[in-house]
Amino acid sequence: MKGKIIKGIAGFYYVRCGDGIIYECKAKGVFRKDKRKPLVGDEVSMDVIDEKERLGNIVKLWERKNELIRPAVANVDQALVIFAAAAPEPNLGLLDRFLIRMERAEVPTVICFNKEDLITEEKKKRLAQIYESAGYQVIFTSALLREGLTLVEKVLKGKVTTVAGPSGAGKSTLVNCLQEETVMETGAISEKIERGKHTTRHSQLIAIGEDTYIFDTPGFSSLSVADLLPEELKKSFPEFAAYEGECRFLGCAHIHEPDCGVKNALDEGKISRERYEDYVNLYTECKNKRRY
Repeated sequence: MKGKIIKGIAGFYYVRCGDGIIYECKAKGVFRKDKRKPLVGDEVSMDVIDEKERLGNIVKLWERKNELIRPAVANVDQALVIFAAAAPEPNLGLLDRFLIRMERAEVPTVICFNKEDLITEEKKKRLAQIYESAGYQVIFTSALLREGLTLVEKVLKGKVTTVAGPSGAGKSTLVNCLQEETVMETGAISEKIERGKHTTRHSQLIAIGEDTYIFDTPGFSSLSVADLLPEELKKSFPEFAAYEGECRFLGCAHIHEPDCGVKNALDEGKISRERYEDYVNLYTECKNKRRY
């Protein structure tokens, strides 16, 4: 029988099959031997060992389209990263770090600024400009006032999306709004995975519509890019690509070099100064980490 892992806790995997039935499964020892660990989002084949109790064994992991380390999930179509537009002020440096990780994993990302009711139209336009000029789709919501939910649903429809964001962004409230149509199903999941209610939160895959799933992942407060080589960092800033052909030097770092196409684009307002300054700070951080 084939299904999708919707949650994993302490060696138990909860597999949702096509008929919506959820089985509690263990993974065969062969996966440990091959150093392969099932992830939430994996497509798997399972053997049913107790139909009444809904118990089974995972016997095969199907090939993954992709996988992320943080959050540890597989087969993602896109990411929706949610930051508060205010209260607290959005940490754009942290947002850029998340975008870098998604660029490296080749996962398209949509940026959502929640609590739009707390900011002026001018600030809203500025936030949109910073990231739309980098090629990202930016949407604004107010989970509290239930504004912008239709736009979010449109972005999510027919895809598997990892939903992430720092604490205080209103991510949980927004996710709960999206789940309201599937209260019975998520209630059934909670009942089946009772053992996990009092453990550290793990990633969970939730069906919110036909062929539409979201990963509700734990919040984050910091993300490291120390594993990146300084010269690799620029590849994670997609807005640079259009101007790199205008640089005088091959392998230009876009910092101190003369006749730099990226810096010229910055001076002409084609690249946001906030994003560029963050790139310079991260480049220095990566360089110092590699040195020591």
